[in-house]
Amino acid sequence: MSRWRPPGEKSTALITRAGHDRLKAELDELWRVRRPEVVKALADAAAEGDRSENAEYTYRKKQLGEIDRRVRYLSKRLEVLRVVEGAPSDPQAVFFGATVVLERIDDGSEVTYRLVGPDETDAATGYISIDSPLARALLKKRIDDEFEVELPGGRTGFVVVDVSYDG
Repeated sequence: MSRWRPPGEKSTALITRAGHDRLKAELDELWRVRRPEVVKALADAAAEGDRSENAEYTYRKKQLGEIDRRVRYLSKRLEVLRVVEGAPSDPQAVFFGATVVLERIDDGSEVTYRLVGPDETDAATGYISIDSPLARALLKKRIDDEFEVELPGGRTGFVVVDVSYDG
């Protein structure tokens, strides 16, 4: 079995200022704090002798590889990301960075989402990727616009209740 993997889908290279700052902080933490700790622990484990039977050495090598992989990804990704700040020229319409309150047409329940870049999505907080089907369907919609979108649970209708760009 080969290690080759097909390249991932291209994602939108947009990010909010807060998301960009989080990625930079993660990169700095990995490079300046975690990596030196793991390298020191790896050197200590290597000094213990037979590496083929040294579980600590094997674990630290794997951990170092994971850190280096993430550092490489973050370094390349931060170079191509474009930070989007402030509200668009038409703040009544849904664009990147918008916080949107939607009402489900079928049961009247409300949900709130924020459209962010693919590198900062978090379902628990309602941050959805601008590349997601729901976000694509939301783009350029205005308050009181109705639309339908195909979600994993089936076709769902929504009404836009509110649009804001307060961060």
